Amino acid sequence: MNRKYIISSFLMAAMAVSVNGCSTNRFPENSSLNGISSISLSDTAEPEETTVTDESAVSDTPAETETTAAETNDKTEKSSRSSKSSDSETGNPAASESRQSPDNKTETLFTERDLEQTADTSEAKSLTAADNTVIDITDEGVYTISGNAKNCTFRISADDSAKIQLVLDGVTVENEDFPVIYVLSADKVFITSAGTENSLTVSGQFRSDGENNTDAVIYSKDDTVLNGTGTLNVISYYGNGISCKDDLKITGGTYNVNTALDAFEANDTISVYDGNFSIKTNKDGFHCENDEAEGTVTVSGGTFSISSGSDGIQACALLQIDGGEFDITTSEGLEATYIVINDGNIVINAGDDGINATSDSAAYETSVVFNGGSTTVTVAQGDTDAVDSNGSVYVNGGTINITAQMSSFDYDRTAEFNGGTIIINGKEVSEIPQSMMGGGMRGGMNGGMNGGRGGRSFPQ
Repeated sequence: MNRKYIISSFLMAAMAVSVNGCSTNRFPENSSLNGISSISLSDTAEPEETTVTDESAVSDTPAETETTAAETNDKTEKSSRSSKSSDSETGNPAASESRQSPDNKTETLFTERDLEQTADTSEAKSLTAADNTVIDITDEGVYTISGNAKNCTFRISADDSAKIQLVLDGVTVENEDFPVIYVLSADKVFITSAGTENSLTVSGQFRSDGENNTDAVIYSKDDTVLNGTGTLNVISYYGNGISCKDDLKITGGTYNVNTALDAFEANDTISVYDGNFSIKTNKDGFHCENDEAEGTVTVSGGTFSISSGSDGIQACALLQIDGGEFDITTSEGLEATYIVINDGNIVINAGDDGINATSDSAAYETSVVFNGGSTTVTVAQGDTDAVDSNGSVYVNGGTINITAQMSSFDYDRTAEFNGGTIIINGKEVSEIPQSMMGGGMRGGMNGGMNGGRGGRSFPQ
């Protein structure tokens, strides 16, 4: 696969990865979610299979031109600001280099086609959802999807070089136990929400498909791009909303996602350019990790309302925020090994730690770095920290406004205040205090284990 990693996603290395728990939660009977009644599906016949191989479905879509989003240069400058301590001060020979934002490379993240919010449907093949049907797509091209159905799956099994675009144009599908969109093979799949409302739901426990643990309403084994000008509603009563076993990009569209497990999940990278997100989940809003202890989340922009039982945004290695508006209510707001906040307006209300740097990847120094933006963190009473790092904390710019009864900052190594503004419980301070509690590990353990346990109700 051709992977174009974001500027900040190149230095990840292997180490043990945490295991996500599985939930057996069910949405209460006869209740409703966002106006959609709980689903009761009767036993149905084996789905009928339809294969789409018509060569007329293949359109001459624009070649993917390697082009960097306009904001990239600005973000590179913002994220290249580093803390001022020397290697000898940290005792870590790689620390100084590590604190330089990973944005020291200028390779492309988004292609022109990634950023296009509409599709050329002049030569598209039209597909209509039908009850108890598997519709196979095997040829490169653009496909418009519409209709209402139960137990309908659009299954993509195409050549490894094929680019396929699904244009959701007023489609509603409710499945019992299998993904609505199921990508087995392709080079890249674009899922474009047209200027309409689309709703995809799986109401029951997911069943596996051979070696594939199909645990999401949209399940993809290859690179996937979500974009568009319309709305996509995703409901998963037992599992994930959208899972990608490769690189996931989101460049536009409106997403209302309600899930028992992760709302958006990927193995390698999650890259968000823009979009409007309303997320309710018992686990993580965004989650990225794989077996090599890799996993990067980068956010350039967008509007996010996240209510989660575990983490708002979690990455195994790197979490970088270059812009966006965030309203996060959660157990822990942001979690990764290396957290870099360059810009954006971030508001976190956390039951545990607000921002938590954990030692999950050897590729980065374990640290939280503030270079810009506005970050407001409120944590609950008890054994909680607003900013908790198993390593260090560096404040180089931006505004940090903390409300905390017990601990504002907790770090295991060092802290540096090189610029910006820090306000703690309404009072501006001139240094970064250290919690008397100590022990950054506590927050990482608690945040990671709160989500996904059995016994939780489906998010309301």
